[in-house]
Amino acid sequence: MTEPVRLAQRVAMLLQCSRAEAEQYVRNGWVSVDGRVVEAPQHRVTDERIDIDADARIEDVEPATILLHKPVGVDAIDGPKPAVALVTPETHWADDPSGVRLLQRHFHRLTPLVPLERDASGLMVLTQDGRVWRRLTEDADEIEHEYLVEISGELAPYGMAKMRHGLEYRGRALPPCNVSWQNENRLRFAIKGVRDGQLRWMCAQAGLDVVSIRRLRIGRIGTGKGPNGAMPPGAWRYLKVGEKF
Repeated sequence: MTEPVRLAQRVAMLLQCSRAEAEQYVRNGWVSVDGRVVEAPQHRVTDERIDIDADARIEDVEPATILLHKPVGVDAIDGPKPAVALVTPETHWADDPSGVRLLQRHFHRLTPLVPLERDASGLMVLTQDGRVWRRLTEDADEIEHEYLVEISGELAPYGMAKMRHGLEYRGRALPPCNVSWQNENRLRFAIKGVRDGQLRWMCAQAGLDVVSIRRLRIGRIGTGKGPNGAMPPGAWRYLKVGEKF
Protein backbone atom coordinates (compact mmCIF):
# COMPACT_ATOMS: atom_id res chain seq x y z
CA MET A 1 0.00 0.00 0.00
CA THR A 2 1.32 3.43 -0.90
CA GLU A 3 1.53 6.30 1.58
CA PRO A 4 -1.65 8.44 1.77
CA VAL A 5 -1.40 11.65 -0.22
CA ARG A 6 -3.78 14.52 -0.94
CA LEU A 7 -6.06 13.91 -3.89
CA ALA A 8 -4.84 17.11 -5.55
CA GLN A 9 -1.28 15.82 -5.40
CA ARG A 10 -2.26 12.57 -7.12
CA VAL A 11 -4.19 14.49 -9.81
CA ALA A 12 -1.20 16.76 -10.41
CA MET A 13 0.95 13.69 -10.99
CA LEU A 14 -1.58 12.06 -13.32
CA LEU A 15 -2.16 15.17 -15.43
CA GLN A 16 1.34 16.60 -15.17
CA CYS A 17 -0.14 19.92 -14.08
CA SER A 18 0.47 22.35 -11.24
CA ARG A 19 -0.92 21.72 -7.76
CA ALA A 20 -3.16 24.80 -8.09
CA GLU A 21 -4.63 23.49 -11.35
CA ALA A 22 -5.13 20.06 -9.81
CA GLU A 23 -7.02 21.58 -6.89
CA GLN A 24 -9.29 23.40 -9.31
CA TYR A 25 -10.03 20.18 -11.20
CA VAL A 26 -11.01 18.53 -7.92
CA ARG A 27 -13.10 21.40 -6.57
CA ASN A 28 -14.98 21.65 -9.85
CA GLY A 29 -16.15 18.04 -9.65
CA TRP A 30 -14.07 16.57 -12.46
CA VAL A 31 -12.32 13.92 -10.34
CA SER A 32 -13.73 10.66 -8.98
CA VAL A 33 -12.23 8.23 -6.48
CA ASP A 34 -13.31 4.61 -7.00
CA GLY A 35 -16.24 5.88 -9.06
CA ARG A 36 -17.41 8.57 -6.59
CA VAL A 37 -16.91 12.26 -7.32
CA VAL A 38 -14.81 13.93 -4.61
CA GLU A 39 -14.61 17.73 -4.51
CA ALA A 40 -12.17 18.07 -1.59
CA PRO A 41 -8.53 18.53 -2.76
CA GLN A 42 -7.28 17.55 0.71
CA HIS A 43 -9.03 14.15 0.55
CA ARG A 44 -6.46 11.43 1.28
CA VAL A 45 -5.97 8.60 -1.18
CA THR A 46 -3.69 5.59 -1.37
CA ASP A 47 -4.36 2.85 -3.94
CA GLU A 48 -7.85 3.92 -5.00
CA ARG A 49 -8.70 4.32 -8.68
CA ILE A 50 -8.56 7.98 -9.69
CA ASP A 51 -10.51 9.04 -12.79
CA ILE A 52 -10.55 12.46 -14.40
CA ASP A 53 -13.60 13.31 -16.50
CA ALA A 54 -12.82 13.43 -20.21
CA ASP A 55 -14.45 16.89 -20.38
CA ALA A 56 -12.38 18.27 -17.49
CA ARG A 57 -11.21 21.82 -17.97
CA ILE A 58 -9.83 24.66 -15.90
CA GLU A 59 -12.63 27.14 -15.29
CA ASP A 60 -13.98 29.40 -12.61
CA VAL A 61 -17.16 28.05 -11.07
CA GLU A 62 -19.70 30.76 -10.35
CA PRO A 63 -21.47 30.82 -6.98
CA ALA A 64 -24.82 29.09 -7.27
CA THR A 65 -28.28 30.61 -7.17
CA ILE A 66 -31.11 28.15 -6.55
CA LEU A 67 -34.73 28.67 -7.64
CA LEU A 68 -36.98 26.55 -5.44
CA HIS A 69 -40.68 25.83 -5.78
CA LYS A 70 -41.53 26.13 -2.10
CA PRO A 71 -44.46 23.97 -0.97
CA VAL A 72 -47.12 25.10 1.47
CA GLY A 73 -46.12 24.50 5.10
CA VAL A 74 -42.40 25.19 4.59
CA ASP A 75 -40.70 28.24 6.11
CA ALA A 76 -39.01 30.42 3.50
CA ILE A 77 -36.40 31.95 5.81
CA ASP A 78 -37.01 31.53 9.56
CA GLY A 79 -38.85 28.67 11.23
CA PRO A 80 -38.72 24.98 12.17
CA LYS A 81 -39.09 23.72 8.56
CA PRO A 82 -36.62 25.83 6.54
CA ALA A 83 -36.81 25.76 2.76
CA VAL A 84 -33.03 25.37 2.48
CA ALA A 85 -33.41 21.81 3.81
CA LEU A 86 -35.31 20.91 0.63
CA VAL A 87 -32.36 21.77 -1.60
CA THR A 88 -30.56 18.45 -2.09
CA PRO A 89 -29.18 16.58 -5.12
CA GLU A 90 -32.25 14.30 -4.97
CA THR A 91 -34.73 17.18 -5.38
CA HIS A 92 -32.95 18.74 -8.37
CA TRP A 93 -35.55 19.18 -11.13
CA ALA A 94 -34.91 16.65 -13.90
CA ASP A 95 -35.90 19.22 -16.55
CA ASP A 96 -33.58 21.97 -15.29
CA PRO A 97 -32.63 23.86 -18.48
CA SER A 98 -29.70 25.76 -16.97
CA GLY A 99 -26.91 23.41 -18.03
CA VAL A 100 -25.14 24.07 -14.70
CA ARG A 101 -23.22 21.04 -13.42
CA LEU A 102 -24.42 19.88 -10.02
CA LEU A 103 -21.66 20.22 -7.40
CA GLN A 104 -21.70 19.51 -3.67
CA ARG A 105 -20.28 22.97 -3.05
CA HIS A 106 -23.55 24.45 -4.31
CA PHE A 107 -25.36 23.26 -1.18
CA HIS A 108 -23.14 25.16 1.26
CA ARG A 109 -23.84 28.65 2.63
CA LEU A 110 -27.05 29.22 0.72
CA THR A 111 -28.81 32.41 1.83
CA PRO A 112 -32.62 32.40 1.43
CA LEU A 113 -34.01 35.62 -0.01
CA VAL A 114 -37.38 37.22 -0.78
CA PRO A 115 -39.77 36.15 2.02
CA LEU A 116 -42.80 34.01 1.26
CA GLU A 117 -45.45 33.13 3.83
CA ARG A 118 -45.39 29.62 5.33
CA ASP A 119 -48.93 29.01 4.00
CA ALA A 120 -48.02 30.22 0.51
CA SER A 121 -46.25 28.27 -2.23
CA GLY A 122 -44.20 29.13 -5.27
CA LEU A 123 -40.90 30.61 -6.32
CA MET A 124 -38.23 31.51 -3.82
CA VAL A 125 -34.51 32.20 -4.17
CA LEU A 126 -31.48 30.87 -2.29
CA THR A 127 -28.05 32.09 -3.29
CA GLN A 128 -24.30 32.06 -2.70
CA ASP A 129 -23.88 35.06 -4.99
CA GLY A 130 -23.42 38.50 -3.42
CA ARG A 131 -24.59 40.18 -6.62
CA VAL A 132 -27.93 38.38 -6.45
CA TRP A 133 -28.21 39.15 -2.72
CA ARG A 134 -27.71 42.86 -3.38
CA ARG A 135 -30.18 42.91 -6.26
CA LEU A 136 -32.95 41.21 -4.28
CA THR A 137 -32.42 43.15 -1.05
CA GLU A 138 -31.29 46.64 -2.03
CA ASP A 139 -33.69 46.84 -5.01
CA ALA A 140 -36.48 44.78 -3.42
CA ASP A 141 -39.17 47.47 -3.70
CA GLU A 142 -38.45 47.97 -7.41
CA ILE A 143 -38.85 44.33 -8.46
CA GLU A 144 -42.30 43.17 -9.52
CA HIS A 145 -43.64 39.84 -8.26
CA GLU A 146 -46.49 37.90 -9.81
CA TYR A 147 -48.93 35.91 -7.66
CA LEU A 148 -51.98 33.76 -8.23
CA VAL A 149 -54.41 34.16 -5.33
CA GLU A 150 -57.35 31.82 -4.99
CA ILE A 151 -60.20 33.57 -3.23
CA SER A 152 -63.72 33.04 -1.89
CA GLY A 153 -66.46 35.51 -1.05
CA GLU A 154 -68.11 38.31 -2.98
CA LEU A 155 -66.18 41.31 -4.29
CA ALA A 156 -67.19 44.50 -2.49
CA PRO A 157 -68.22 47.58 -4.50
CA TYR A 158 -65.10 49.28 -5.89
CA GLY A 159 -63.06 46.44 -4.40
CA MET A 160 -60.91 45.93 -7.47
CA ALA A 161 -60.17 49.66 -7.71
CA LYS A 162 -59.22 49.71 -4.03
CA MET A 163 -56.72 46.89 -4.45
CA ARG A 164 -55.21 48.47 -7.53
CA HIS A 165 -54.70 51.81 -5.89
CA GLY A 166 -55.66 53.61 -2.71
CA LEU A 167 -54.86 51.30 0.19
CA GLU A 168 -52.52 51.82 3.13
CA TYR A 169 -50.93 48.85 4.92
CA ARG A 170 -49.26 49.12 8.32
CA GLY A 171 -48.92 52.88 7.99
CA ARG A 172 -47.45 52.66 4.47
CA ALA A 173 -49.25 53.87 1.36
CA LEU A 174 -49.20 51.03 -1.14
CA PRO A 175 -48.01 51.76 -4.67
CA PRO A 176 -50.35 51.03 -7.58
CA CYS A 177 -50.42 47.42 -8.76
CA ASN A 178 -52.09 45.31 -11.43
CA VAL A 179 -54.89 43.07 -10.20
CA SER A 180 -57.01 41.09 -12.62
CA TRP A 181 -59.34 38.10 -12.67
CA GLN A 182 -57.83 34.90 -14.01
CA ASN A 183 -61.10 33.07 -13.49
CA GLU A 184 -64.13 33.42 -11.23
CA ASN A 185 -62.24 32.40 -8.08
CA ARG A 186 -58.65 33.36 -8.83
CA LEU A 187 -56.90 36.72 -8.97
CA ARG A 188 -53.56 37.57 -10.55
CA PHE A 189 -51.44 40.21 -8.80
CA ALA A 190 -48.43 41.91 -10.41
CA ILE A 191 -47.08 43.91 -7.49
CA LYS A 192 -43.91 45.38 -5.98
CA GLY A 193 -42.65 45.51 -2.41
CA VAL A 194 -45.05 42.96 -0.92
CA ARG A 195 -44.92 42.56 2.88
CA ASP A 196 -45.97 39.53 4.94
CA GLY A 197 -49.73 39.30 5.16
CA GLN A 198 -50.27 42.11 2.65
CA LEU A 199 -52.07 40.15 -0.07
CA ARG A 200 -54.49 38.61 2.43
CA TRP A 201 -55.16 42.03 3.91
CA MET A 202 -55.70 43.65 0.49
CA CYS A 203 -58.19 40.97 -0.46
CA ALA A 204 -60.00 41.41 2.86
CA GLN A 205 -60.43 45.13 2.11
CA ALA A 206 -62.25 44.08 -1.05
CA GLY A 207 -64.53 41.64 0.79
CA LEU A 208 -62.60 38.52 -0.25
CA ASP A 209 -61.07 35.65 1.74
CA VAL A 210 -57.81 34.11 0.58
CA VAL A 211 -57.80 30.34 0.08
CA SER A 212 -54.25 30.02 -1.31
CA ILE A 213 -51.32 32.10 -2.59
CA ARG A 214 -48.73 31.01 -5.15
CA ARG A 215 -45.84 33.15 -6.38
CA LEU A 216 -45.13 32.60 -10.08
CA ARG A 217 -42.42 35.14 -10.79
CA ILE A 218 -39.81 37.42 -9.24
CA GLY A 219 -38.83 40.15 -11.71
CA ARG A 220 -38.22 38.37 -15.01
CA ILE A 221 -37.60 34.96 -13.44
CA GLY A 222 -40.35 32.34 -13.14
CA THR A 223 -40.39 28.84 -11.71
CA GLY A 224 -39.91 27.44 -15.19
CA LYS A 225 -41.52 24.90 -17.50
CA GLY A 226 -40.00 21.84 -19.11
CA PRO A 227 -41.10 19.11 -21.52
CA ASN A 228 -42.99 17.43 -18.67
CA GLY A 229 -44.69 20.59 -17.42
CA ALA A 230 -43.95 23.12 -14.71
CA MET A 231 -41.37 22.55 -12.00
CA PRO A 232 -43.27 20.77 -9.18
CA PRO A 233 -43.42 21.81 -5.51
CA GLY A 234 -40.32 20.74 -3.59
CA ALA A 235 -38.09 20.74 -6.69
CA TRP A 236 -35.43 23.29 -7.61
CA ARG A 237 -33.36 24.46 -10.55
CA TYR A 238 -30.32 26.65 -11.04
CA LEU A 239 -30.48 30.25 -12.17
CA LYS A 240 -28.67 29.90 -15.46
CA VAL A 241 -25.98 32.17 -16.77
CA GLY A 242 -27.56 35.27 -18.32
CA GLU A 243 -30.84 35.06 -16.39
CA LYS A 244 -31.48 38.26 -14.46
CA PHE A 245 -34.17 39.35 -12.05
